[in-house]
Amino acid sequence: MSKPVMKGYPAEFKERAVKLAVESGQPIAQTARALGVNENTLHTWIGKYHRAERREQQVHAEHLYEELKRLRKENARLKEERDILKNLLKRATRSL
Repeated sequence: MSKPVMKGYPAEFKERAVKLAVESGQPIAQTARALGVNENTLHTWIGKYHRAERREQQVHAEHLYEELKRLRKENARLKEERDILKNLLKRATRSL
């Protein structure tokens, strides 16, 4: 007996299949049958898509965290400058 030949699917087909499966509201098994794809294969594609999506979100979250740290530091510096200027203004008005 010979081994079954595996079909290769283009990346664009996989992406569209995942999008359809996730957004259609239909059971994944039904979507897989409609596309002529094994249900487990579609589940695998969905898992890969969501892992990639989570990675992108993590990178974005890390970028936002760094930006937040920078802005907090800048905010603290600006508050300090404001307080210094307030004190200088108070001293200047007392000496008048």
